[in-house]
Amino acid sequence: MLLLQLGVLVAVIALGFALTAWRLGAGLEHRFQENALDVARSVAAQPGLADEVLARDTGAIQRRALAVQRTTGALFVVVTDDQGIRLAHPDPARIGEPVSTSPDAVLRGAEVANIERGTLGLSARGKVPLRDGTGRIVGEVSVGFDANDISAARWQLVRDTAAFLGVALLLGAGGSMLLVRLLRRRTFGLEPADLAELVREREAVLFGISDGVLALDDDDTVSAANAEASRLLGVPIEPGSALADLDLPAPLARAVADRSGTPTVTVVGDRVLVVTRREVERGGRRLGSVVTVLDRTEVERLTDELGAVRLMAQALRAQRHEFANRLHTLHGLLHTGDADDAADYVRALLDSPAVALADNSEAIASSTVRAYLGGQVARAAELGVQLTVSEASWVPQRLLAPVEVITVLGNLVTNAVEAAHASRVRPARVEVDLLSDGMDLVISVANTGDGLPQERLAGLFAGGVSSRGEDRGFGLAIARGTAESLGGSIEVTHAGGDGALTVFASRLPGVLEEAEVPA
Repeated sequence: MLLLQLGVLVAVIALGFALTAWRLGAGLEHRFQENALDVARSVAAQPGLADEVLARDTGAIQRRALAVQRTTGALFVVVTDDQGIRLAHPDPARIGEPVSTSPDAVLRGAEVANIERGTLGLSARGKVPLRDGTGRIVGEVSVGFDANDISAARWQLVRDTAAFLGVALLLGAGGSMLLVRLLRRRTFGLEPADLAELVREREAVLFGISDGVLALDDDDTVSAANAEASRLLGVPIEPGSALADLDLPAPLARAVADRSGTPTVTVVGDRVLVVTRREVERGGRRLGSVVTVLDRTEVERLTDELGAVRLMAQALRAQRHEFANRLHTLHGLLHTGDADDAADYVRALLDSPAVALADNSEAIASSTVRAYLGGQVARAAELGVQLTVSEASWVPQRLLAPVEVITVLGNLVTNAVEAAHASRVRPARVEVDLLSDGMDLVISVANTGDGLPQERLAGLFAGGVSSRGEDRGFGLAIARGTAESLGGSIEVTHAGGDGALTVFASRLPGVLEEAEVPA
């Protein structure tokens, strides 16, 4: 890069030097010609010279010419009559001879300035007509300056210009070296090819990954961001905008401002985001920071679904174990011949309730909901919590959005079961009420427990708010985000406590099939 800059600098200065020398030479020649004209005009304007020419007083004319020649340093001062015959000349032997160059143009009244070769060699000449008192042309005055003087002046100018340009070249080379050094310091020693490769790699990293990436400089100004970052953060991001001007939600703004490098989980709408901000340094110098945003929503949903499947498996294992125990008991009674006791045992089994909602009851048509609640009944029982479904529940339609419904219902039920289990209130109970309202599903989940303090109600649905340890408290936030994405809502209708139940209610619009109208 330095060699390229120096090469361009030398080429520009060389071209400039050549152009300047040419212009100076042309200007110098013109200046000498004008000087010769000025001297010739001053001689022609001397009083009495025209009379002396008419009188052909060559002695007086010669004295005038030599005096001017000595004063001005001219090569020659020549005066002629109207026929071009010399009346004054530096070489007295040439007086009375015709001039060596044509006087016709001057004798017609024109002034001539040029460079010509005469008897005294090459010179810059100025020729003017000599007029008498009436304005009649009576002769010519020719003044010439030696061309060697022009060459000497030209070379002097060239030397001065070359010295000036040489100094300029040295200053330019020094400036280029300082500029290259500064650029290398700013670019950490990278060459242009390296910088181009870095740009290509940056574009590949920013737009080739599924995570959101936001690059900030040391002043928290956005220097780069990919489209995924704008989508996940929910705001348009333009390079050059300040982080404080992005209008991020308060939890997300706190997560982005956290410079500890620890991943922070936050909820934005119906999304669960993992935000990490890491500082970038090189050689002990802070360059800025990089914020990565990972969407963990699908992972949370899959976790919920996996939890539901695990609950169902546990419930089925429990039923299998209980069924095997009952078969062994019945086999033993029959084997011992106690037919009456066996009949009583079978009668008692038929009268006992099965696992809730394990049948195909028309009260809740969705097998997905029945299976999930059946698994939750078994899990709640293991925790010492009685989970029941209200007898008033009535949902005869199937689900159009099973994932969203199970996400909301599952988080509400799980939260209620854990709250009832953690409380000292016994017996611990959770009651679920499901009702259809056209194509809307209304969910109500009530649980025993200590209730919700007033100070917790305001931030209850914010991500990460939980009284049961770290990395908890995202269930209600996910449930609300999911409900709101459907155009629905979740709210606490009763805070509970003092023997009252804590009640959460949710309305999910458009999640049920359209009810059939009886004919």
